Amino acid sequence: MRVLIVVATAGEAERLAELPARVVVSGVGPVAAALATQRELLAERFDLAVSAGIGGAYPGGGLGPGDLALSSVIVQADLGAWDGENFLDLAALGLSVLPDEPHPGVFPAWEGAADLARRTGAPCGPTLTLSTVTGSAERAHALARRYPGALTEGMEGAGVAHAARLAGVPALEMRGVSNPVGPRDRGAWRIGEALTATRRGLEGLLSL
Repeated sequence: MRVLIVVATAGEAERLAELPARVVVSGVGPVAAALATQRELLAERFDLAVSAGIGGAYPGGGLGPGDLALSSVIVQADLGAWDGENFLDLAALGLSVLPDEPHPGVFPAWEGAADLARRTGAPCGPTLTLSTVTGSAERAHALARRYPGALTEGMEGAGVAHAARLAGVPALEMRGVSNPVGPRDRGAWRIGEALTATRRGLEGLLSL
């Protein structure tokens, strides 16, 4: 299986050196991730595109720093409109991320995700993509309520999944947890532990 791994930063890529896969640094955010993924998928044939790296864990998911999470679906969670205090997603607005069919920006993950989760001992659930990192407990809980079972927050997953969808390639998001989603406390982040978890998950994937 030929695997494309897309990460946001060079620091994340350094921790994934020597894996038997193509590792690409995209830059931060879903647009950068989508463009980098599209470029690679147009240039070569891959069987799976993986958005990998560190992420925050949502309340209620039972995850802490150093844990690994895999996507069951990859959600562009901030794409929509606010109507007062109510958030309207694309389905509610009658809009689509695709030009020719309804699609609310919720991308199914690779069909092997649940089996890989069992093999690695990681949970498999919704992973959310936001263009702006959540910075309050109130908003973290609101997102967890809006997307039941949400595991992690990242900034690139839906971009990778969108480009892969257009190319007809399955996608997966894999996040090592560095911190809880909520108030920003860089001193409490465990980036090294998160990247170790990400590498462990990718090694499990590539050993299949």
